[in-house]
Amino acid sequence: MTRLRNYFLTGFIVCAPLAITAYIAWSFIGWVDSWVKPYIPARYSPDTYLPVPVPGFGLIVALILITLIGFMTANIVGRAIVNFGERLLGRMPLVRGIYGSLKQIFQTVLSNKGDMFHQVGLVEYPRKGVWSLVFVASEKETEINQKLDQEGDPLIAVFMPCTPNPTTGFLMYVLKSDIVLLDMTIEDGAKLIVSAGLVAPEVKAKIVTVNGERIDGPLANPPVGAGPQPARSRRTASSRPNR
Repeated sequence: MTRLRNYFLTGFIVCAPLAITAYIAWSFIGWVDSWVKPYIPARYSPDTYLPVPVPGFGLIVALILITLIGFMTANIVGRAIVNFGERLLGRMPLVRGIYGSLKQIFQTVLSNKGDMFHQVGLVEYPRKGVWSLVFVASEKETEINQKLDQEGDPLIAVFMPCTPNPTTGFLMYVLKSDIVLLDMTIEDGAKLIVSAGLVAPEVKAKIVTVNGERIDGPLANPPVGAGPQPARSRRTASSRPNR
């Protein structure tokens, strides 16, 4: 029975991620198809000529349309049309705020300007002695910094995500000296939050040299140029006993 239980748990660990991934992908494809397919003329839809519906056809059409819109926006005529539409939205009191915020978020997430979170850190929250994982934003001069900055210790915007949904959380401004920066990447931090601490990134071993400096990397093979190598044994190959 113990062996059968181990086999079941092993199979569950293998099949569960595959099944959940397939379910999410299938649900996303069905959601896009339900939005796009009703606007496709019947003569252009393969569902008209086939006995079964074709999943993913609406997603393909949506990708093609988005690419064509991006191509048209890149030229002068398309840019003029987009600017005209944005000016119309800018005159609507409620819509312009929603559109402007969403546009800025998408531009920040999809651009390569380095404006996204660039490091993971720890802050003491909700009380002293309890540490929470945060994503550290880049240092920018804002009105908040002008009002509350201390000399030599600026305020930094950090985002503290919630477990297991990292898309929700709290925006906080914390003094730079109160943030403990970590070496893990943003992806590793997101995995740690989603898994509620179960999937932790691998920690690299630290080598302390003779001079007291630390080198990141495996114990047996420190990176080249990272610093002086650890002291080796003075015994040479010729002085070792023959086996």
